[in-house]
Amino acid sequence: MKELDFIDIIKTQTNTNLIGDDCAYLKELGIVITQDNFVEDIHFKRNWATPYQIGYKAAAVNISDVLASGAKPAYITVGLSLPRDIDTSFIKELYRGITAGSYGAELAGGDITGGEKICISITALGNAKGRTISSRSNAQSGYAIILSGETGTSAAGLKSLITKTNNPDLTRAHLEPVLDVEFSEGISSKIKDKYAMMDTSDGLADALFKIAEASNVTIDIDYNKIPHKNNVLNKEEILFGAEDYRLVAAVPEVFLKNINTGTKIGVVNPKRADIKFTAEGINYIKYDEIKPYNHFGERL
Repeated sequence: MKELDFIDIIKTQTNTNLIGDDCAYLKELGIVITQDNFVEDIHFKRNWATPYQIGYKAAAVNISDVLASGAKPAYITVGLSLPRDIDTSFIKELYRGITAGSYGAELAGGDITGGEKICISITALGNAKGRTISSRSNAQSGYAIILSGETGTSAAGLKSLITKTNNPDLTRAHLEPVLDVEFSEGISSKIKDKYAMMDTSDGLADALFKIAEASNVTIDIDYNKIPHKNNVLNKEEILFGAEDYRLVAAVPEVFLKNINTGTKIGVVNPKRADIKFTAEGINYIKYDEIKPYNHFGERL
């Protein structure tokens, strides 16, 4: 089974309209909410990451979704499952990392249980007051595609960890991704039009594909304008590499004069056939073409 098939079953069985974006926007409450699991040997390895880095990233991956919605990080809860070999110093450093990765969101509770491996399940809430909340279905023809920073660095960092090559800058980008708080606030606090925004947690190509599919448009990307580390990364890492946690947004062209961050990397056009997005003259039509990670099978 593929992850998207799993999600489709959940939507059908629960009859909810709140699943679709990385954060659910509960408009009547004025909040967004998201939840992610962070599991040992799936999302991290203890021999690669310090307790601080494990905690930091566990929180940051959730806060990144809040930022992608345009909301302000407000609160988190932490569900924690720990094996018996964890000591007090590990817990102290873990929560020091969680605090740093929460970007100002306050810890509001949680739960602790025993288990065979570390599992951190965090729920994050964002305050929507004074913000225009995004949806991946809001991209419109004529909008510009803007990106908050470099892509591919985290994927290169993961490769460095796997191959045991010494490249601290790349591995730090993978273990301690810096989130784009100002980019998120700069858009959501100023824009009045509908807009789409996602993070690149599953790769730039993944975000572009999902925005285009949800908005029923075709996105055309100028690959040469994608920010990346020259002479370090390859196309596979830049376009498909995951876990950079950059923000990519589709906003009205005229709005670009209101912000001073981000790089324009493409435009939104009316849908052409079944093409979701293009880059370097290649048309991407099917989700499998962007090589997504499948938690319930081999990498596609």
